[in-house]
Amino acid sequence: MEFEQAKQLLTPVHVGMDDFFYADWNMNLYRGCSHGCIYCDSRSLCYHLDRFDTIRPKSNALDLLERELAAKRRPGVITMGAMSDPYNPLEEKALLTRGALELMLRHGFGAAFTTKSALCARDAELLARVSRHAPVSARITITCADDDLCQRIEPNVSPSSERFAALRTLADHGVHAGVWLNPVLPFITDTEENILGVVRKAAQAGAKFVVCFFGMTLRSGNREYYFNALEEDFPGVRAKYLTTFGNAYECASPNSRRLYELFTAQCERLGLAWRFADINRGMMDRQPKQISLFDI
Repeated sequence: MEFEQAKQLLTPVHVGMDDFFYADWNMNLYRGCSHGCIYCDSRSLCYHLDRFDTIRPKSNALDLLERELAAKRRPGVITMGAMSDPYNPLEEKALLTRGALELMLRHGFGAAFTTKSALCARDAELLARVSRHAPVSARITITCADDDLCQRIEPNVSPSSERFAALRTLADHGVHAGVWLNPVLPFITDTEENILGVVRKAAQAGAKFVVCFFGMTLRSGNREYYFNALEEDFPGVRAKYLTTFGNAYECASPNSRRLYELFTAQCERLGLAWRFADINRGMMDRQPKQISLFDI
């Protein structure tokens, strides 16, 4: 196992309740990712991530986090998973994410994360304990309703079926959890069957929300990697991208308007939140209200 040293873990986050998933700080306990997703934006050259496919735990992460949490004047929500999955394969032995959650519980901080790994179900009971005192949000990325397609575009992750099962475990423990249905790959995953299938299975697994943007981004670094993968596994699709999008950064599905209408109607019908304001409110409203002196 190859380790790195961190100088700082917590980075302030500045987003409104309506703009994205609420958090006060962002944290990465690992560097790199081994998922092998053909579309990964983190491969973009602008991030300057060397040897991106090699996961490197930050060996001093928990000691550093202990000091940083103790120094904060007030608790808040810490989110994980922006650049490296907190439940990557090394986490099973390294236990950095579990250790961080235990520290958050001890210091009264909330926890949020995004993952493509069913390993998150291991910490369901711990996340439930954190959620009794502070906000918790578990976002499981699921882009495909079908395992076969999932393993073609995300070769090293837990199959979709295992992620839905992990979502069920979190939900059964009372954790506020849902699905990050992104990215949507034009000409590959942007079908009505796939989008509605993910939403339906999310609801069956106890999800509280599903978020979808109906497209993807491509820029230097990840564009070349993605196009090479398309040539190998999806013959003819690269040509469709070049004709439809050229070198555009944002690549919205040609079916995005119709998919959006079907998606929102399905979410409404199944009682799933899909707007950030509603998702964040749902997370915050789960917290116990403090008793006023006037209520005694």
